[in-house]
Amino acid sequence: MTMLNRALPWVLLALAFALLPKILTSNTAITMLAMMSINIVFALSYNVLLGQTGLLSFGHAVYYGLAGFFAIHAMNTVVRQGLGVPLPFIPIVGGAAGLFFAFIFGWVSTRRAGTVFSMISLGLGELVAASSLILRGFFGGEEGVTANRTKLPSFLGHKFGPQIEVYYLIAFWAFVCIVLMYALTRTPFGRMCNAVRENPERAEFVGYSTQRVRFISFCLSGFFAGVAGALAAINFEIMNAQSVGAAQSGSVLLMTYAGGAGYFFGPIIGAIIITWLQITLSDVTGAWMLYFGLLFILVVMFSPGGIAGWLMLHQPVWRAGRLGKLAPSYALAAAPMAMMLLGAIMIIEAAHHQLVKAAGDGPAMHFLGLSLNSNSPLTWAVAIGLFALGVFGLRLVWPRISDAWGAALANDKAGA
Repeated sequence: MTMLNRALPWVLLALAFALLPKILTSNTAITMLAMMSINIVFALSYNVLLGQTGLLSFGHAVYYGLAGFFAIHAMNTVVRQGLGVPLPFIPIVGGAAGLFFAFIFGWVSTRRAGTVFSMISLGLGELVAASSLILRGFFGGEEGVTANRTKLPSFLGHKFGPQIEVYYLIAFWAFVCIVLMYALTRTPFGRMCNAVRENPERAEFVGYSTQRVRFISFCLSGFFAGVAGALAAINFEIMNAQSVGAAQSGSVLLMTYAGGAGYFFGPIIGAIIITWLQITLSDVTGAWMLYFGLLFILVVMFSPGGIAGWLMLHQPVWRAGRLGKLAPSYALAAAPMAMMLLGAIMIIEAAHHQLVKAAGDGPAMHFLGLSLNSNSPLTWAVAIGLFALGVFGLRLVWPRISDAWGAALANDKAGA
């Protein structure tokens, strides 16, 4: 029974990878699923550093982007030289490239931890980003480097032209990487990474070199980030300077932290949500980057454990069968929460229209199917009023939520 319980999550994960394209059949949905799978590998590779070893890197896109460029050049070389390497083996090239550069840069950066490591990673990231615009022969300048995956030798009769075939290739590699990274957390080395994260002095006292542990963790993280970069190169058939830039490093940091760096499944949740928001919000509003910044600030302030941490808070209550005691208070908080969010979004959209679009489009703006005037005091009064009422309502309801939590946990302790 224990083996069945251990295998069940992986079976469900494999079924999710296999069946989701059968449910969400549009090309847009399949493309989104492919991007989610890539970002899951990328975020989990970052969590090998942040969540497992306690290393906050500001330049993790270096290994993702450089591996993507090597994968693109490898694809072009296979086509040009007529080599018999099919597309499914290209991620190995990306992983090797990520491991190579992680070995070089990690040898320098992992000699220190904490703030010093973060600053070194930031400097290395900016160095590579600047080089991407100078070394045009390798990086292709601002236009980047392109490839055609369909020209590579076929694999089991597949040329990987249709997006669905590319998705299943990406999903296979994503599943393999997820299993391997989870297995890493269960090894003695994974436990030692946690020890270095929690108490490096004690880890030194028991005979382990914290620098060596950080270095090995850094190399493994670079390998999986390289696989993600190669999968991105296969999916998009282009790599440009943005893939090694600070925005890409910030994106994976947001995915990992918002999802919950303290839990293995946290970056998976973060990658799914952030990827979905990146695709959908960019089509809805021009201020979508602002929403990401606010999301990161809110998570840091009110839920440092991320979404996974908030979910895991409910685990003891759920196990005790007391989760229903929290439902009434949560339902009571839903209305003021919706009002607060509606007011905040209305303020952001009105301010964005006023600052960016009003000069060309005039003061008229569309919000949730309504035509509003961004210059009108009434528009601002309604937006601010909704936000203020939502905040006030949450303050009134919050004691009910606290009492419900107290009752659920008290019953849980009494039952124990």
